[in-house]
Amino acid sequence: MTMQPQLIPEEGGTPAAGKLAPSLDKAGVGAESKGIVGRSPSQLAWRRFRKDRVGVISAYVVAFFFLIALCAPLISKLYGKDPYTLYGQRESGLLNARGFPIAPNGGMSGDYWFGIEPTLGRDVLTQLAYGIRTSLLLAVIVVLVVTVMGTILGITAGYLGGKTDYAISRVIDTLLAMPSQLFFIAFTPIALALFVSDRETTPTWLRATALILVLSLFGWTRIARILRGQVLSMREREFIEAAKVSGASSRRIIFKELLPNLWTPILIVATIEVPTYVTTEAALSFLGVGMTEPTPDWGRMIRKGFEVMQSDVTYMVFPATAMVAFVLAFNLFGDSVRDALDPKANR
Repeated sequence: MTMQPQLIPEEGGTPAAGKLAPSLDKAGVGAESKGIVGRSPSQLAWRRFRKDRVGVISAYVVAFFFLIALCAPLISKLYGKDPYTLYGQRESGLLNARGFPIAPNGGMSGDYWFGIEPTLGRDVLTQLAYGIRTSLLLAVIVVLVVTVMGTILGITAGYLGGKTDYAISRVIDTLLAMPSQLFFIAFTPIALALFVSDRETTPTWLRATALILVLSLFGWTRIARILRGQVLSMREREFIEAAKVSGASSRRIIFKELLPNLWTPILIVATIEVPTYVTTEAALSFLGVGMTEPTPDWGRMIRKGFEVMQSDVTYMVFPATAMVAFVLAFNLFGDSVRDALDPKANR
């Protein structure tokens, strides 16, 4: 029933001219309610994320590093230098007799903005840009591989249960119990030796493939364990039981019922894993079992910086600062994504 507009009395008790009470529509709802717009969970998460200043700033920093990685060849072309040419040995007046930059601050100048590498004389700026490219490429590929493997095995173990769950869980427990860092150091040379003899130079693509395989072998266990627990708690809920009663296949239940409710933990774990694998890859290169010369890599640059730190500390500053800034920004970004997607997690 539609109600006619009514005058609202003021404090004195007399009706105020021109002030009408809000009319009600046929459903009895105020006219103001017509302006209310529903929001999807993704829109709510995006709204929460935008309010987090630390998360937004961290996202810009992370985007900056990814942009540098993608545009490394363009930067090299515009800058006029590349990360492989030995400029210090080709041009006189750049390195002294001991192989260290003659100019102050590691050889920084108008031609070499971040200086040159000691002993070899390569340009530091282009090495940093291509080093970001190497570390991020390997880390993103590993995260994609472990996310797919962990999602498949975690959902399979949690949904099927029984012997399948027991077998997958024991494999996860075994791999988590192993000291992964020591295994990386020991197993990577063995994996490379299966394809290349000691007398031959290991191709860069083969070394990168070996790193991806070794890191993926242990990396899928964390996300698999998280998703297994999620699926175990979800498979007994009403909407899963209703899908089973209606005759839905296991494939439809997994892809239509379970997986849409698992995107939040998957995205949270993926954003946290990227900086983890960046530092792991850099650590392996620092120890000499990751990417080696002449491939630009942050870990290799930090190792060279430690070797020459007593005579030229500048070369150490740039890769170390870039590593700390990227990892810190990505961790803060991951925390903000987690808080936006799952605001009740910290309560």
